[in-house]
Amino acid sequence: MSDYLVELAKNATARKVIKNLGLPVPMPQELQRSDKPRQTRPLVGQSVGFWTGDGAGKMAQAIGATLRGAGAQIYAPAGSEIDESMPLEADPSMEFSALVFDATSLTTPEELRELYDFFHPRVGLIRRGGRVVIIGRPAETQKDAAANATQASLEGFMRSLAKEVAKDGITANLLYVDDEAEEAVSSPLRFLLSKRSAYVDGQSMRVSKPYGKGEMLEENWVGSLAGKVAVVTGAARGLGRATVLALAAEGARVVCVDLPGDQEATEALASEVNGGVFLADVSAADTPERLSRELKENYGGVDIIVHNAGITRDKTLKRMKPAAWDSTLDINLGAIERITRRLADDKTLNTGGRIICLSSIAGVAGNLGQTNYATSKAGVMGLVEHWSREFARRKITANAIAPGFIETRMTDAMPVAIREAARRLNNLRQGGQPTDIAQTVAFLAMPQSQGVNAQVLRVCGGTLIGR
Repeated sequence: MSDYLVELAKNATARKVIKNLGLPVPMPQELQRSDKPRQTRPLVGQSVGFWTGDGAGKMAQAIGATLRGAGAQIYAPAGSEIDESMPLEADPSMEFSALVFDATSLTTPEELRELYDFFHPRVGLIRRGGRVVIIGRPAETQKDAAANATQASLEGFMRSLAKEVAKDGITANLLYVDDEAEEAVSSPLRFLLSKRSAYVDGQSMRVSKPYGKGEMLEENWVGSLAGKVAVVTGAARGLGRATVLALAAEGARVVCVDLPGDQEATEALASEVNGGVFLADVSAADTPERLSRELKENYGGVDIIVHNAGITRDKTLKRMKPAAWDSTLDINLGAIERITRRLADDKTLNTGGRIICLSSIAGVAGNLGQTNYATSKAGVMGLVEHWSREFARRKITANAIAPGFIETRMTDAMPVAIREAARRLNNLRQGGQPTDIAQTVAFLAMPQSQGVNAQVLRVCGGTLIGR
C-alpha cells in the first residue's frame, strides 16, 4: 500500500492545507535500495572517510582490506598506515559516501573526543543515502571500568547520530567486534555500507570469532549460496516471497513452504526460482517429521532455515479468546521449536547451517493488544539465544530479525491512524519494504556471516521504541 500522507503531501494545495493545520509535512527521503545479486566490488566509485586510532592494528587492517576489496576509495588521516588510502585532510569540503570510525583503541572517556573531532566537520558532508559505521569492542570484555564505559558510550553516540542524519536517508550503525574476530568484520561491514541495509538504522551488532583453528572464511561474494538448500516457511507472499527471491538470487535452491490453501501461489513462486514446494501447516503435529524426510530424501538435507510463517490475533488480554492466544503461540513459537528440533535431531540440518527466525519489534518493546504476539516473538529471541550455543559445535548460527513497520498485507489491515503513526515513529519517517527483510536474511545466510551469531537484528528504520 502507498504511503497515503506522503502521496498527499506531494500535492502543493494539500501540502498547504496540512501546514495550515499545524501538522508536520511528511516528506521522508526516498531510500536507495538494491535487490540485485551481490557484486564482488559493490563500493566502486564510493568515497569512504576512515578514522582509526591504531593504524597498524589488526582491526584497522581488516577494515582497510574490506573497503579496498569492495572497491571503495579510502580517505584516512595522513600517517595512519592504511594501504592505498588518500589523505583525509587534503580537501576539507569533500563529500563522502560513508564514514567509518574504528573506535576499538579508545579506552578512556577523554579519548571519546576523537568522535567529535572526526564527525563534527564531516557529518554535513555525507551524501544523501550515505552510511556511518562505528566499530568498537564489546564493553563487557574490557579490562577496567574506564574502558568499559568508553566502549559502552559508543552506542549512545551512534543512536543519537542516527537520528540526526536520518532526514537525508543516511543510516548509522555499530559493530562490536570481539578480539581475534577482526577478519569476520567483512560481511557485516559490507552489508551495512550497502544499499541492502537501507532500513537498518541505529542498531548495534556483535561479531564473534567465527571459525576453528586454521580455517578461513570464504571470499566468494558473488553467488555465495550456490549449492546451498534453503527452506522458507510462509513463502508464498510478502516477506516470505521476497526472501525466497533474495536467497535464490544468491544461488540457493529454495524449498517454499506454505499452506495447502496457497498451493497455486507457492507453486508459481517455486517455479519462478526453480525451487521446491512443500505444502503444510507448520503447526501440524506431523509437519516436522514430513519436512525432515522430504529434505533428506530429495535435497540431501538443508543448509538455511528461515522461519517466516506467523500470524496475529490481536486483542487486549482482557478480551482475548483462548484460541487466539493458543494459535498465535503455537504457530509463531511452538512450531519453530518443533521443526528445528526435528531437523537437528535427524541431522537434516547440515553442518555450517543457518537458522534465521522472524521476530518482531513487538517482541522487543511490547505492543498494545498484542500480548500473545509479543510473547511469541520474544520467545523466538530466546530460542535463537539457546540454539546459538547448542549448535555452535556444528558451526550452525542462529539469529533473529525483528522487523519494525514493514509494508505488507498485515500492516495494510491496520486502522489508518495507527498505520500512519507507525510509519512516522522511526528515524527514517517511513515504513520498510519486504526486500529490507529479505536482504537481511540473505546477509545472515552467507557463509561469510559465520561471525554473526545469537543476534537480534532490528530492521526498523531506527524505531523509537525498544532498546
